[in-house]
Amino acid sequence: MKIKFLSFFVLTLLMSCKNDAKTTEDTVTTEFETELVTTSIYPEDVTKVFDAHGGIDTWNKMQTLSFTIQKPNGAEVTTTNLKTRDEVIETPTYTAGFDGSKYWVVEKDGNEYKGNAKFYKGLMMYFYAMPFILGDDGIEYQTIEPLEFEGKSYPGFMVSYEAGIGVASNDQYKLFYDAETGQMQWLAYTVTFGKDEKSDKFSYIRYNNWENVNGVVLPKSIDWYTVEDGQPTEKRNTVIFEDIKLSQEAPAETMFSAPEGAKMIE
Repeated sequence: MKIKFLSFFVLTLLMSCKNDAKTTEDTVTTEFETELVTTSIYPEDVTKVFDAHGGIDTWNKMQTLSFTIQKPNGAEVTTTNLKTRDEVIETPTYTAGFDGSKYWVVEKDGNEYKGNAKFYKGLMMYFYAMPFILGDDGIEYQTIEPLEFEGKSYPGFMVSYEAGIGVASNDQYKLFYDAETGQMQWLAYTVTFGKDEKSDKFSYIRYNNWENVNGVVLPKSIDWYTVEDGQPTEKRNTVIFEDIKLSQEAPAETMFSAPEGAKMIE
Protein backbone atom coordinates (compact mmCIF):
# COMPACT_ATOMS: atom_id res chain seq x y z
CA MET A 1 0.00 0.00 0.00
CA LYS A 2 1.38 3.42 -0.90
CA ILE A 3 0.84 6.51 1.27
CA LYS A 4 1.69 9.94 -0.01
CA PHE A 5 3.22 12.48 2.31
CA LEU A 6 3.14 16.22 1.54
CA SER A 7 6.10 17.95 3.13
CA PHE A 8 6.80 21.66 3.17
CA PHE A 9 10.33 22.86 3.38
CA VAL A 10 10.86 26.57 3.96
CA LEU A 11 14.19 27.44 2.48
CA THR A 12 15.47 30.84 3.60
CA LEU A 13 18.58 32.21 2.04
CA LEU A 14 20.41 33.79 4.93
CA MET A 15 23.50 34.61 2.97
CA SER A 16 24.01 35.93 -0.49
CA CYS A 17 26.92 36.93 -2.55
CA LYS A 18 28.18 40.50 -2.47
CA ASN A 19 26.68 41.18 -5.88
CA ASP A 20 23.20 40.24 -4.61
CA ALA A 21 22.52 41.54 -1.11
CA LYS A 22 18.82 40.62 -1.37
CA THR A 23 17.66 37.79 0.92
CA THR A 24 15.18 35.51 -0.79
CA GLU A 25 12.66 33.35 1.02
CA ASP A 26 11.17 30.54 -1.09
CA THR A 27 8.63 27.96 -0.06
CA VAL A 28 9.16 24.64 -1.85
CA THR A 29 6.59 21.86 -1.88
CA THR A 30 7.94 18.33 -2.29
CA GLU A 31 5.78 15.25 -2.79
CA PHE A 32 7.23 11.76 -2.33
CA GLU A 33 6.01 8.23 -1.81
CA THR A 34 6.91 5.72 0.86
CA GLU A 35 6.28 2.03 0.32
CA LEU A 36 4.86 0.27 3.39
CA VAL A 37 6.18 -3.28 3.47
CA THR A 38 4.72 -6.04 5.59
CA THR A 39 7.50 -8.43 6.50
CA SER A 40 6.49 -12.08 6.72
CA ILE A 41 7.22 -13.91 9.94
CA TYR A 42 8.16 -16.91 7.79
CA PRO A 43 11.30 -17.50 5.72
CA GLU A 44 11.05 -16.53 2.06
CA ASP A 45 10.85 -20.09 0.73
CA VAL A 46 8.12 -21.01 3.22
CA THR A 47 6.09 -17.94 2.28
CA LYS A 48 6.51 -18.81 -1.41
CA VAL A 49 4.89 -22.20 -0.81
CA PHE A 50 2.06 -20.73 1.26
CA ASP A 51 1.35 -18.15 -1.45
CA ALA A 52 1.18 -20.85 -4.13
CA HIS A 53 -1.63 -22.46 -2.12
CA GLY A 54 -3.76 -19.39 -1.52
CA GLY A 55 -1.77 -17.63 1.19
CA ILE A 56 -1.36 -18.14 4.93
CA ASP A 57 -3.68 -15.19 5.63
CA THR A 58 -6.51 -16.89 3.75
CA TRP A 59 -5.88 -20.14 5.62
CA ASN A 60 -5.83 -18.39 8.99
CA LYS A 61 -9.38 -17.11 8.40
CA MET A 62 -10.68 -20.67 8.31
CA GLN A 63 -12.08 -22.26 11.48
CA THR A 64 -13.64 -25.57 10.45
CA LEU A 65 -12.24 -28.37 8.31
CA SER A 66 -14.01 -31.61 7.47
CA PHE A 67 -13.17 -34.42 5.05
CA THR A 68 -14.00 -38.07 4.38
CA ILE A 69 -11.68 -41.00 3.68
CA GLN A 70 -13.08 -44.30 2.49
CA LYS A 71 -11.72 -47.16 4.61
CA PRO A 72 -12.31 -50.94 4.25
CA ASN A 73 -14.95 -50.79 7.00
CA GLY A 74 -16.65 -47.68 5.62
CA ALA A 75 -16.39 -43.90 5.56
CA GLU A 76 -14.15 -42.13 8.07
CA VAL A 77 -15.26 -38.53 8.59
CA THR A 78 -12.89 -36.14 10.36
CA THR A 79 -13.99 -32.71 11.62
CA THR A 80 -11.49 -30.32 13.19
CA ASN A 81 -11.70 -26.93 14.86
CA LEU A 82 -8.67 -25.32 13.20
CA LYS A 83 -8.19 -22.79 16.01
CA THR A 84 -8.37 -25.11 19.02
CA ARG A 85 -7.49 -28.37 17.17
CA ASP A 86 -10.41 -30.11 18.87
CA GLU A 87 -11.39 -33.03 16.66
CA VAL A 88 -13.94 -35.78 16.16
CA ILE A 89 -13.53 -38.84 13.91
CA GLU A 90 -16.70 -40.70 12.98
CA THR A 91 -16.59 -44.24 11.54
CA PRO A 92 -19.11 -47.12 11.27
CA THR A 93 -17.44 -48.98 14.17
CA TYR A 94 -16.34 -46.18 16.53
CA THR A 95 -16.28 -42.46 17.19
CA ALA A 96 -13.14 -40.86 18.63
CA GLY A 97 -12.75 -37.32 19.85
CA PHE A 98 -10.61 -34.71 21.56
CA ASP A 99 -12.25 -31.83 23.44
CA GLY A 100 -9.12 -29.77 24.04
CA SER A 101 -8.00 -31.66 27.13
CA LYS A 102 -9.36 -35.21 27.03
CA TYR A 103 -9.35 -38.02 24.46
CA TRP A 104 -12.37 -40.27 24.27
CA VAL A 105 -13.77 -43.19 22.24
CA VAL A 106 -17.26 -44.59 21.73
CA GLU A 107 -17.37 -48.19 20.49
CA LYS A 108 -20.33 -49.10 18.26
CA ASP A 109 -22.34 -52.31 17.91
CA GLY A 110 -20.01 -54.35 20.07
CA ASN A 111 -16.92 -53.49 18.05
CA GLU A 112 -13.79 -53.20 20.16
CA TYR A 113 -11.65 -50.16 19.42
CA LYS A 114 -8.06 -51.35 18.92
CA GLY A 115 -6.47 -48.17 17.67
CA ASN A 116 -4.49 -45.45 19.42
CA ALA A 117 -6.80 -42.44 19.70
CA LYS A 118 -4.07 -40.15 20.97
CA PHE A 119 -1.69 -41.01 18.12
CA TYR A 120 -4.32 -40.91 15.38
CA LYS A 121 -5.86 -37.63 16.51
CA GLY A 122 -4.86 -34.97 13.97
CA LEU A 123 -2.78 -37.38 11.90
CA MET A 124 -4.75 -37.33 8.64
CA MET A 125 -5.72 -33.70 9.17
CA TYR A 126 -2.01 -32.83 9.29
CA PHE A 127 -1.33 -34.61 6.01
CA TYR A 128 -4.39 -33.08 4.35
CA ALA A 129 -3.84 -29.50 5.54
CA MET A 130 -0.31 -29.29 4.18
CA PRO A 131 1.46 -26.99 3.61
CA PHE A 132 -0.39 -24.68 6.03
CA ILE A 133 -0.01 -26.97 9.00
CA LEU A 134 3.68 -26.05 8.86
CA GLY A 135 2.75 -22.48 9.76
CA ASP A 136 1.89 -23.42 13.35
CA ASP A 137 3.50 -21.76 16.36
CA GLY A 138 6.63 -23.31 17.86
CA ILE A 139 8.12 -24.36 14.51
CA GLU A 140 11.72 -23.90 13.38
CA TYR A 141 12.71 -23.85 9.68
CA GLN A 142 15.93 -24.84 7.95
CA THR A 143 16.78 -24.89 4.23
CA ILE A 144 17.92 -28.35 3.09
CA GLU A 145 19.34 -30.03 0.02
CA PRO A 146 16.87 -30.48 -2.86
CA LEU A 147 15.13 -33.78 -3.52
CA GLU A 148 16.08 -35.33 -6.85
CA PHE A 149 13.33 -37.47 -8.39
CA GLU A 150 12.97 -38.68 -11.96
CA GLY A 151 15.37 -36.06 -13.29
CA LYS A 152 13.81 -33.09 -11.52
CA SER A 153 15.16 -31.14 -8.56
CA TYR A 154 12.79 -30.00 -5.80
CA PRO A 155 14.11 -27.40 -3.33
CA GLY A 156 12.96 -27.82 0.25
CA PHE A 157 13.10 -26.93 3.90
CA MET A 158 13.14 -28.88 7.16
CA VAL A 159 10.62 -28.29 9.91
CA SER A 160 11.24 -29.17 13.55
CA TYR A 161 9.43 -28.25 16.75
CA GLU A 162 10.39 -26.53 19.95
CA ALA A 163 10.45 -28.81 22.99
CA GLY A 164 7.02 -29.48 24.45
CA ILE A 165 5.06 -28.63 21.30
CA GLY A 166 2.36 -31.24 20.66
CA VAL A 167 2.45 -34.89 21.70
CA ALA A 168 5.54 -35.63 19.59
CA SER A 169 7.81 -32.58 19.51
CA ASN A 170 10.67 -34.70 18.13
CA ASP A 171 8.82 -35.20 14.84
CA GLN A 172 10.45 -33.64 11.79
CA TYR A 173 9.12 -32.79 8.34
CA LYS A 174 10.81 -32.07 5.04
CA LEU A 175 8.74 -30.18 2.49
CA PHE A 176 9.88 -30.08 -1.15
CA TYR A 177 8.29 -27.79 -3.73
CA ASP A 178 8.32 -26.85 -7.40
CA ALA A 179 11.02 -24.22 -7.86
CA GLU A 180 9.02 -22.26 -10.46
CA THR A 181 5.49 -22.33 -9.06
CA GLY A 182 6.21 -22.76 -5.36
CA GLN A 183 3.60 -25.50 -5.19
CA MET A 184 4.23 -28.29 -2.69
CA GLN A 185 5.28 -31.61 -4.27
CA TRP A 186 6.65 -33.88 -1.53
CA LEU A 187 6.47 -34.36 2.23
CA ALA A 188 8.94 -36.47 4.18
CA TYR A 189 8.17 -37.11 7.84
CA THR A 190 9.36 -39.02 10.89
CA VAL A 191 7.25 -40.69 13.57
CA THR A 192 8.48 -40.28 17.15
CA PHE A 193 5.24 -40.70 19.10
CA GLY A 194 6.05 -42.36 22.44
CA LYS A 195 9.80 -41.88 21.96
CA ASP A 196 12.21 -39.50 23.67
CA GLU A 197 14.52 -38.81 20.74
CA LYS A 198 14.44 -37.82 17.09
CA SER A 199 14.39 -40.33 14.25
CA ASP A 200 16.33 -40.36 10.99
CA LYS A 201 13.80 -42.64 9.26
CA PHE A 202 11.69 -40.56 6.88
CA SER A 203 8.54 -41.71 5.08
CA TYR A 204 7.58 -39.97 1.82
CA ILE A 205 4.26 -38.67 0.49
CA ARG A 206 3.85 -37.16 -2.97
CA TYR A 207 1.43 -34.27 -3.47
CA ASN A 208 0.48 -33.72 -7.10
CA ASN A 209 -3.32 -33.65 -7.23
CA TRP A 210 -4.77 -30.35 -6.04
CA GLU A 211 -8.09 -28.48 -5.92
CA ASN A 212 -9.22 -25.03 -4.82
CA VAL A 213 -11.38 -25.19 -1.71
CA ASN A 214 -12.81 -21.83 -0.62
CA GLY A 215 -9.72 -19.98 -1.87
CA VAL A 216 -7.21 -22.48 -0.48
CA VAL A 217 -5.38 -25.05 -2.64
CA LEU A 218 -5.57 -28.45 -0.91
CA PRO A 219 -4.94 -32.04 -2.07
CA LYS A 220 -7.58 -34.23 -3.69
CA SER A 221 -5.36 -37.21 -2.94
CA ILE A 222 -1.88 -38.05 -1.68
CA ASP A 223 0.45 -40.94 -2.57
CA TRP A 224 2.68 -42.82 -0.16
CA TYR A 225 5.95 -44.07 -1.69
CA THR A 226 8.31 -46.88 -0.83
CA VAL A 227 11.69 -45.63 0.39
CA GLU A 228 15.13 -47.02 -0.41
CA ASP A 229 18.36 -45.55 0.93
CA GLY A 230 16.40 -42.58 2.27
CA GLN A 231 14.83 -41.71 -1.11
CA PRO A 232 11.32 -42.29 -2.54
CA THR A 233 11.17 -44.90 -5.29
CA GLU A 234 7.71 -46.23 -6.28
CA LYS A 235 4.13 -45.37 -5.37
CA ARG A 236 2.80 -47.69 -2.69
CA ASN A 237 -0.77 -46.52 -2.03
CA THR A 238 -3.11 -43.56 -2.44
CA VAL A 239 -5.47 -41.84 0.01
CA ILE A 240 -8.37 -39.89 -1.50
CA PHE A 241 -10.12 -37.04 0.34
CA GLU A 242 -13.82 -36.48 -0.31
CA ASP A 243 -16.69 -34.24 0.85
CA ILE A 244 -14.35 -31.40 1.77
CA LYS A 245 -15.74 -28.60 3.91
CA LEU A 246 -13.57 -25.61 4.78
CA SER A 247 -15.32 -22.73 6.51
CA GLN A 248 -14.69 -19.47 8.33
CA GLU A 249 -17.52 -20.39 10.67
CA ALA A 250 -16.49 -22.06 13.92
CA PRO A 251 -17.91 -25.52 14.67
CA ALA A 252 -20.17 -26.09 17.65
CA GLU A 253 -18.05 -26.88 20.72
CA THR A 254 -20.50 -29.55 21.83
CA MET A 255 -19.64 -31.82 18.90
CA PHE A 256 -16.22 -32.49 20.44
CA SER A 257 -17.48 -33.29 23.94
CA ALA A 258 -17.44 -36.89 25.12
CA PRO A 259 -20.95 -38.36 25.03
CA GLU A 260 -22.36 -40.40 27.86
CA GLY A 261 -20.75 -43.83 28.00
CA ALA A 262 -17.57 -42.84 26.19
CA LYS A 263 -14.27 -44.41 27.20
CA MET A 264 -11.75 -41.84 28.36
CA ILE A 265 -8.20 -42.31 27.01
CA GLU A 266 -5.33 -41.56 29.35
